[in-house]
Amino acid sequence: MNRAGWLQDRRMKKFRDVLSRWERKELSGLEAGELLGVSERQFRRYRDRYEEDGLAGLADKRLGKASVRRVPVDEIAWMLDQYRSQYWGWNVKHFHERLQRHHGFNWGYTWVKTQLHAAGLVERAKRRGTHRRKRPRKPCEGMMLHQDGSRAEWLAGSPPLDLIVTMDDATSTIYSAFLVGEEGTASTLRACLEVFAMKGLPSSLYTDRGSHYFFTPKAGEAIDKERLTQVGRALDRLGIEHIAAYSPEARGRSERMFGTLQDRLAKELKLAGMADIKAANRFISEVYLADHNARFARPPELAESAFVAVDPANLAEILCIEEERIVARDNTVAYEGVRLQLPESRARAHYVKARVKVREYPDGGLAVFHGPRLLARYDGDGRPVDNPVDKKELKSAA
Repeated sequence: MNRAGWLQDRRMKKFRDVLSRWERKELSGLEAGELLGVSERQFRRYRDRYEEDGLAGLADKRLGKASVRRVPVDEIAWMLDQYRSQYWGWNVKHFHERLQRHHGFNWGYTWVKTQLHAAGLVERAKRRGTHRRKRPRKPCEGMMLHQDGSRAEWLAGSPPLDLIVTMDDATSTIYSAFLVGEEGTASTLRACLEVFAMKGLPSSLYTDRGSHYFFTPKAGEAIDKERLTQVGRALDRLGIEHIAAYSPEARGRSERMFGTLQDRLAKELKLAGMADIKAANRFISEVYLADHNARFARPPELAESAFVAVDPANLAEILCIEEERIVARDNTVAYEGVRLQLPESRARAHYVKARVKVREYPDGGLAVFHGPRLLARYDGDGRPVDNPVDKKELKSAA
């Protein structure tokens, strides 16, 4: 006997028991219906059908017949073929959303998951581990940003790359995401410049303890809050609190976000035919992030924003690598294997043995400052760029 037949047999036995109790006046019609899970009126219908046709009158006439709401076989085959040929390896939720958005698919998520399980295309999820209590989100946008990198094979057929992501704690909105060959100081400053120029200055930035974020005298121990990295110097000058995470669990929100990105973004990049970093970064910023934030971002607890407006021109002079050098006798400055020739200036005869600061910007450009005075700008190869003889003082660089 199959399950449907077994359940019907149980239902008939229960009906006979309730009917006999009703006949003995132990139960009213209303009570009999409640025991059977039906109304009093439906109980009377069952009683009349039983008196006319016996147990056969109680049989469910739908058994053995196809439901009028059943999905057509050809649509099931089409859906499974789409998964095998176009979306292999996608999680069910991502696959179902793609079908709805791009193929006008109307069947439900649970039905799709059941069909994929039955076809052996998707494994059933394992039971979750120990329950952990999440840290409450910040109530306002801009109170805390998360920044982290994740190394993976983001582009099919290419070596692993780092995805640098900056996300708001209050809403899980991703403000910036881009691929680089390797995470480091330059990628961090680039991400900060993108977000701060667009949104303003946040109250704090939450990161891991990578060497470009913090100095850690002894591996695994506390960071040195007195010795600042280039990133630490820039954040300190902007008045942004830099918070260090001491475990992956402490970065749970960003870790979960990277789990989602590794599952979805890599597949979207492959489906879009992205093969190089430049095109992929354009796709991420112009196409993917809007869809991702619409799907996963949530409104903040409080509507007001904690971001503080700032002049983007000032940001560029702070969110950069800044190192001190001594000018050589030929009025050149050595920096990272290149010689930066200082131009003539009316301010003084020469800068020999003067202490100057070299700034390297996220776009690779260079500049030399003497105090607050800009002496010259250069491209990444050390060639002068737009250098008039007299320079104005940059108040923002004080």
